[in-house]
Amino acid sequence: MVEETTVLPRKSRFAAALWSGFLDRKWLILAVVALLGLGGWQGVRTMLGPAVVVDQVQRSRLVATVVASGHVETPYRVEIGSQITGVVDDVLVQQGEKVRKGQPLISLEARELKASVVQAQGAVAQAEAKIRQLQELTLPSAKETLVQAQATLKNAQQTYDRTAQLERNGYATRASLDDAQKTVDVARAATRAAEFQVYTASPGGSDYVMAETQLNQARASLDTTESRLGYATITAPRDGVLITRNVERGTVVQPGKALLVLAPAGDVQLVMQIDERNLGKLALGQTALASADAFPDQRFSATVTYINPGVDITRATVEVKLTVADPPAYLRQDMTVSVDIEVAARDDALVLPTRSVHDILSGQPWVLGVKDGRAAKHPVTVGLRGNTHVEIVKGLALGDVAIPQSSGVLSGQRLRPVLP
Repeated sequence: MVEETTVLPRKSRFAAALWSGFLDRKWLILAVVALLGLGGWQGVRTMLGPAVVVDQVQRSRLVATVVASGHVETPYRVEIGSQITGVVDDVLVQQGEKVRKGQPLISLEARELKASVVQAQGAVAQAEAKIRQLQELTLPSAKETLVQAQATLKNAQQTYDRTAQLERNGYATRASLDDAQKTVDVARAATRAAEFQVYTASPGGSDYVMAETQLNQARASLDTTESRLGYATITAPRDGVLITRNVERGTVVQPGKALLVLAPAGDVQLVMQIDERNLGKLALGQTALASADAFPDQRFSATVTYINPGVDITRATVEVKLTVADPPAYLRQDMTVSVDIEVAARDDALVLPTRSVHDILSGQPWVLGVKDGRAAKHPVTVGLRGNTHVEIVKGLALGDVAIPQSSGVLSGQRLRPVLP
């Protein structure tokens, strides 16, 4: 058997040997290539710097607001209590219930009060009967007595005149004249007594005034007892919502103790405690947008109507109240709310995100801009400050960029700015 041997050309043998060597060392070669590529990329990155997202100065409407949190409160609350001491017979309402003015809320046991009213009514009837007795009996009888006394006095006076004439003519004795004079005196005294009786029994007289006084006192006593009977039913002083109930059936109540607390219907206030550093920005009449923490997506309008003239020294805050003219139905007493009070606004302002401004609260704010591929510090002058943006008054122009503080870039560092 004859074996055939294939002889390759010299170049082919070299290529085959090179490929065999590559296959034997392929992972080493690939690692070297990767390291060379990474080194080249790092070299380019070192020369150009890392890519950094920057903020750009733009023109926009800027609204400066003061943000605060507080709670819902009515302008005032009414504490409802009892005006008399008594035992609660029934509580007619529940906490959280809406009530109308005059609606019964609590009833007290009233047996003794009703008895007092009946007794006072009897005293009034008795005093009225006394007045009618003077008018229908005493006064007419006194007038009749006066008529009789006047007639008796007239007869006595005529008898005296005749006796005096006879005594002058010598037909009557002195004793007869004295007797006639005594009769006149007695008749005159009886007439005066009858006149006095008529006067005292007439309106304006002492007996009539005393009877009227007794009647007035009886009526006043009746009014008092009826009022106390009315106090046995505690009613709502005005429309509103009962936010507190501190009474149950059988409770002994006394004057001065709050049994129910009523939040009157009407305007709703938002009470805020705002940092005193913002006091100079606030003014009456400023508008605001508010939202309840329980309903953050539903916002409603409010107006600043009260700024406390004093500052709470312990908290360094000032109390501010905002009135909600059209409160949403979901608002509840003492509900927590957040408020953005608009204190200033400017149209077509140069604005920059606040995150790119360093030392904004100091007197020398500055930003990191980009110049010749490196971060460069630029002093700026700021104006209005919004929630997320600030007005640039001086130091930057429209279209300029600034590096956010969170990027970690230092002044002088190379970088490649990238707009978001």
